[in-house]
Order: sequence, then C-alpha cells, then structure tokens
Amino acid sequence: MKAYADSGWLCSLYAPDAHSRLAVARMARVTLPVPVIWLHQLELRNALRLRVFRAEITAEQRDASLNAWLADMAAGVLVAATPPWGEVTMEAERLSVSHSEKLGTRSLDILHVAAAVVLGLPEFHTFDLRQAALARATGLKVLGL
Repeated sequence: MKAYADSGWLCSLYAPDAHSRLAVARMARVTLPVPVIWLHQLELRNALRLRVFRAEITAEQRDASLNAWLADMAAGVLVAATPPWGEVTMEAERLSVSHSEKLGTRSLDILHVAAAVVLGLPEFHTFDLRQAALARATGLKVLGL
C-alpha cells in the first residue's frame, strides 16, 4: 500500500460528480491496493444516500456504486485497514493542535490524514483544499487537485 484516499475522493470514483473523471484517471496510476478504514465505509455509504436525497443520483445509481465498491473490495483493489486507533486519535489531536487554527480543518478530515500518517502511507488523494493543506503540512504527497 502506498496511497490513502479520503472519502470524498473515493465517492467521486464510485459515483458520478464533478471530480469523477479525474478520480478515475488518477486511480489508473495508483499503486494498489488502496486501504479503507471504517470511516470510509460510513462516509461513502452516507454520501451516496445524501446524493439520492438531493436528487443528484438515483437509487439505482447508488446501488450500482455500492456494488462496484464491494466488487473492488472482493477483488483486492480496496483492502480493509485497521490502524491502531489509539495512535490515530493521538495523531489527530496533534494535527488539530498544530494546524486547525491556521487551516480550518474539520475533525473527519483530520482523522483521515492521521490515519494515513499512522499507516505510513506517503501519498494522499483528496479534492478538499483544506484537507490537502493539512496532508501537505504532515509531509504527505497530495494528489487529486
């Protein structure tokens, strides 16, 4: 594993949005597998349900996106990762103390960057500007913008 992708980037990969084309192009160059944590699972599923609520996608598109996600999990494109959560929460607090007042980062964004750091992954995929700034501040190579 070399690259960590935030939930928004993965959602763009699996459901059509403004960033999907770029996410698909970048995924073709990512060293596989891409780790996913419990937070990805929750955020992706919820984001797809919110897209249905907002009439951005249909329920059929949601189901197709979830099925594609599950197929990639089964094929080893995505792999479940369980970083030590004590270390992730300590890193998240350190990142918050050091960067939140300057960068305006949100808790979930901090958790993703902290997980990438704890997993020792050098690349970070995101379309979120603040999260990208935080990832860069930790020394990660940011891709996706």
